[in-house]
Amino acid sequence: MTGVPSLPTLYALLGDPVLHSLSPAIHNAAFRALDIDANYTALKTPADLVGSLMREIAASGGGGNVTLPHKGEAARALDHASDVVTATGACNVFWWDDGLCGDNTDVGAFRAAAEAVVGAGLQGRRVLTVGAGGAARAVVYACLQAEVEALDIINRSRERAESLRRGLGAPANVRVTDPDRLSEAYDVAVNATTLGLRDTDPLPLDLARVNAKAVLDLVYGPGGTPLVTAARAAGLPAEDGRRMLVEGAAASFERWLGVEAPRAVMYEVVGL
Repeated sequence: MTGVPSLPTLYALLGDPVLHSLSPAIHNAAFRALDIDANYTALKTPADLVGSLMREIAASGGGGNVTLPHKGEAARALDHASDVVTATGACNVFWWDDGLCGDNTDVGAFRAAAEAVVGAGLQGRRVLTVGAGGAARAVVYACLQAEVEALDIINRSRERAESLRRGLGAPANVRVTDPDRLSEAYDVAVNATTLGLRDTDPLPLDLARVNAKAVLDLVYGPGGTPLVTAARAAGLPAEDGRRMLVEGAAASFERWLGVEAPRAVMYEVVGL
């Protein structure tokens, strides 16, 4: 039938919660900047629908991202997983190429954000990370790839942190640490939990008890996060998760479309 307008190609963020996400604004601004007929939307998604939604969206010619708490579920749904997905057990970007394909852009995005707040590369650095979920897996993997000197993990469940360490080969320079016995000096402390998404959340780190030179909070929100506010009040360089968000978005965009992402436009959306 002629004369019927085509619909924009659909891209989506799957997760729960997603209403706070800046990803739709970032990607839609990028599509407009390059005159691409596409639309990106956020979909609050239960775990049992993640795989089927990924498959339907990608098979129709689109793609998308997956956020908390579904990155592990997304990895299990793939027909073709990247080496990084296989290593971390987490997928945050998907598309279609002779089957459902996925990658994990969190790894490269974290390195870019961490190097920005530290002011140099991560090689030979000492890192503290809080959390043992999908985001923490990306942090640990990125730090190993960057050849950090040491990385300590603290988490509410020590066993889950130990499982993360074992899952990445139990490297000697990665330790699970008691949060009440932190005595090391760290080049950067990283919050890889969801603490900070809600106004009622406690701080993920007691900065008075952590000897860190810089702080990176993977959470982001209007006006920053409580952890970033506390770190800057203590005179520490600190960033929230917006830089990591944009770098991950740009890598996703380039994976889907095969063209360079308009990073300046994407950074402008988040105020960086």
